[in-house]
Amino acid sequence: MSDHDVVIIGAGHNGLTCAAYLAMAGLRVKMVDRRSVVGGAAVTQEFHPGFRNSVASYTVSLLNPQIIADLKLHEHGLRIVERKAQNFLPSPDGSYLLTGEGRTQASVAKLSAHDAERIGAFSQQLEVIADVLRAFVLRAPPNVVQGFGLGTISEAINALGTAKILNELTIEQQRILLDLFTCSAGEMLDDVFEHDLVKALFGFDAVVGNYASPYAAGSAYVMLHHAFGEVNGKKGVWGHAIGGMGAITQAMAAAARSHGVEITLGNGVSEVLVERDRAIGVVLENGETIRAKYVISNVNPKLLYTRLTPADALPTAFRERMANWRGGSGTFRMNVALSELPSFTALPGTGDHLTAGIIIAPSLGYMERAWLDAKQDGWSKQPIVELLIPSTLDDSLAPAGQHVASLFCQHVAPELPGGMAWDDHRDTVADLMIQTVDSYAPGFRASVIGRQALSPLDLERDFGLIGGDIFHGALSLNQLFSARPMLGHADYRGPLKGLYHCGSGAHPGGGVTGAPGHNAAKTVLRDHRSLFG
Repeated sequence: MSDHDVVIIGAGHNGLTCAAYLAMAGLRVKMVDRRSVVGGAAVTQEFHPGFRNSVASYTVSLLNPQIIADLKLHEHGLRIVERKAQNFLPSPDGSYLLTGEGRTQASVAKLSAHDAERIGAFSQQLEVIADVLRAFVLRAPPNVVQGFGLGTISEAINALGTAKILNELTIEQQRILLDLFTCSAGEMLDDVFEHDLVKALFGFDAVVGNYASPYAAGSAYVMLHHAFGEVNGKKGVWGHAIGGMGAITQAMAAAARSHGVEITLGNGVSEVLVERDRAIGVVLENGETIRAKYVISNVNPKLLYTRLTPADALPTAFRERMANWRGGSGTFRMNVALSELPSFTALPGTGDHLTAGIIIAPSLGYMERAWLDAKQDGWSKQPIVELLIPSTLDDSLAPAGQHVASLFCQHVAPELPGGMAWDDHRDTVADLMIQTVDSYAPGFRASVIGRQALSPLDLERDFGLIGGDIFHGALSLNQLFSARPMLGHADYRGPLKGLYHCGSGAHPGGGVTGAPGHNAAKTVLRDHRSLFG
């Protein structure tokens, strides 16, 4: 007899979303997590006395508005504010690009009349394709099934629905969609724009969380993946959750608990229990067994299938493919406590640009060299850094007159070459990241009064992000849509009966969206109703 209808492995945002929907439908849900706080990588913590920040996930846009509404997250305390400016890109030569409502066109025109004529049409093309992605976010992609039966019929109907959405695009828009799924961001941007900063504005989204050159095939899709978000009804806008990213997951946890979800913290899963080709529960690290009709995983599929599920319970071909699941996003994450705001040489003093995503990566060539350096040496000599200062929008994070900043740094090797260990080189790389910002904003290094540095290894140890992979698996063509996490399992069902995926390793992929959790819940409820009426 099962104690619970559902046990969910991992209390990150997708697990919380899935739990809330299932509990709202009347199922008895138990969540377990090895960390002492809910939220997975979307958490707010004090990292220096008096200074709090979103220590891993750090900004809001992709969180789905339907999920916000269904879970009534605003009633549970969630408040999201948009940045006063969207992105600020300083250049070593003293020029800069500042984007946002009412700003982008004029700022681009100062750099290039040619690009000013083209950026509107290019942005509109991305927005049209992003609307297509939005239509796919809260639905399972067509799943590849063998044989003929009810499953085949169901997937045929799903495929027809997918085709109907795509057929609403013009033939030219379909060509652009194909390019975005297969081409490199670099070649697309070189075809459209001439100024390095304008290319870098879009190119950064192609490498964030993507350990690759902006000229790598498929990087255009990663650029697109970051374009389908919205904040407070405004498409393509980025914002900040008051109280940090933990405010999102605390609101989700409150919503889940209000419907009866039980959440156990500080005790992770050591094994998925399997009997006669069916997942029937989990064993916790303290030896406790939890039995349930359905086991739902919110962890990286590679972690689930290579460390938590008995190898002899899995089909050999499936196990081998999961062992080769590609991840590692080349991310180094820092949080710093500041005595004062930085002043950038390109745009001195305070202003709305300090509320923006401040991107230090002035050209596509700079981004490609950063990747090549990391491949050879373990980290780039001139790294890619996105600086956010959330305390410019949220004074609850730092003492009066002081600030906190997030440094989201790209292109460090998930595993260092030559037998080097991240624990031996963490501080060296952290110093480099701070010095990189200081070279654009002199005095920044001197203003740092406390810091937290998280290497890819730290992100794996602390948050279960294998290789520091923020997406739970690369967003490559062979790991997207119907192939996420594998052809035949895009419907959130694992290879064992009763086992499901609800994390970012399932469609539509990474980012704080809640969508995989929502979609997995729909699949579990469909299966539950077919079994129990």
